[in-house]
Amino acid sequence: MFKQNLSQKLVQKLSPQQIQLMKLLQVPTSSLEQRIKEELEENPVLEEGENVVDDLYGQEDGPIDDGTEAPEREEEFELDDYLSDYIEDDPGSYKLRSGDYTSTEEDKTIPIPVQDSFQEYLQQQLQLLEFEDERQEIIARQIIGSIDDDGYLRRDPIHIIDDLMFSQGVSADVSEVEHWLQKIQRFDPPGTGARDLRECLLIQLRGLLEQEDLRLDDRENLELAEQLIDKHFESFAKKHFARLQKQLEVDESELRGAMDEIIKLNPKPASGHSSGNSGPIQYVVPDFIIINREGELELSLNSRNAPDLRVSEQYQEMLRSYRKRTNASMGQREKETYTFIKQKIDSARWFIDAIQQRQDTMYRTMYSIMRYQEDFFLSGDQRRLRPMILKDIADITGLDISTVSRVANSKFVQTEFGTKRLKDFFSESLQTQDGEEVSTFEVKKILSEIIGKENKRKPYSDEKLKDMLQDKGYNIARRTVAKYREQLNISVARLRKEL
Repeated sequence: MFKQNLSQKLVQKLSPQQIQLMKLLQVPTSSLEQRIKEELEENPVLEEGENVVDDLYGQEDGPIDDGTEAPEREEEFELDDYLSDYIEDDPGSYKLRSGDYTSTEEDKTIPIPVQDSFQEYLQQQLQLLEFEDERQEIIARQIIGSIDDDGYLRRDPIHIIDDLMFSQGVSADVSEVEHWLQKIQRFDPPGTGARDLRECLLIQLRGLLEQEDLRLDDRENLELAEQLIDKHFESFAKKHFARLQKQLEVDESELRGAMDEIIKLNPKPASGHSSGNSGPIQYVVPDFIIINREGELELSLNSRNAPDLRVSEQYQEMLRSYRKRTNASMGQREKETYTFIKQKIDSARWFIDAIQQRQDTMYRTMYSIMRYQEDFFLSGDQRRLRPMILKDIADITGLDISTVSRVANSKFVQTEFGTKRLKDFFSESLQTQDGEEVSTFEVKKILSEIIGKENKRKPYSDEKLKDMLQDKGYNIARRTVAKYREQLNISVARLRKEL
């Protein structure tokens, strides 16, 4: 049964200007120029140059109420859509660009080196094979097309057969696919077309063993390495060296010789070749620059954050001329023109204001971070980083946490110790046994140093690392040690073991 009732609800809506500012705050400096270029192309009223906007609406009556609404290029958005938590961004998705940091230099195009892609390199070698008919060549080309950018064939023969039937109309069986795959696996670089790491290493080892000018010691090491990978790959992957010595009936020096040969192999055969969509070498463009002048820190925005934009004087003059006329004296086409110009001028002014607000918000946020982490910016020592969360900076600046998050996301600061990600300055705190709060960065730094100095024949377990950190005064649990170790991309003790 349906009922009708009245209810009151308080909902916050974001204006188009607020949405525009939020989007601009998320844009890193490297992408800001492109965003401004898009706005310049979209809005003919917006121009590059110093902003000198006259009072188009007069001092007394304010904006003209002509029945037209302000331009809304976006739908209305709920406030909750924008008050998201601090989201981890993917460095691989961060849009980078090359070039220096001054606006006075004219843009220069970086020459792109001409280089065959990995797929093209394999196709060139394919021409050296002898085929009885076009059908066999199609099968071989389909196999090459299924090899990924690492050089591996991760597609099963049965699926390649299906692809051949549906895309090429060619019927094939597993034995044919395996036959041509074996030929492709002899292509350069060694290891191409392997279906897993074990096969990749075996292909390379067997290729080396085919060389006739090998020294006896090298051949013995390679033969042992082949046997190790072929028959005892699981023990090799888990670094069970004692078990391997027993299974292979070799001593430590012989096993080390075989391991040395394996280490020389390439687990990603295609790593030395460019992908088909590779572009010029790219660099991080810092959003902020911090200079240490004899103990005094100076912060500046990258000049690309402060473009000169203005509203076209020509369009402003046109709007003044229309304003002097009454609605009755204007025809329908003139009214449409007047509305268009007014909307475009409003839009241009909003955009210029959003850029200026972006500069102010970014500077205030980075200045607060610089002062909060002043010891680090003066010394460059990561152990001097203080525990800092988004709320700390939000409280100092008076900005919303979501705004601070947008400023910190995908932004970089150039210091005398290198270019750093803003996100890297935010960390949780850990309490020492003396009750003092320290940054987790400090604990990770010490953890990394301890592991770096350990005896690789007997690496420390997480339990031992916990005890060592506690001896240094850090109140930490074993599971926390494991978490920090994983964040540092350090393997467990068993996988750190070396001969």
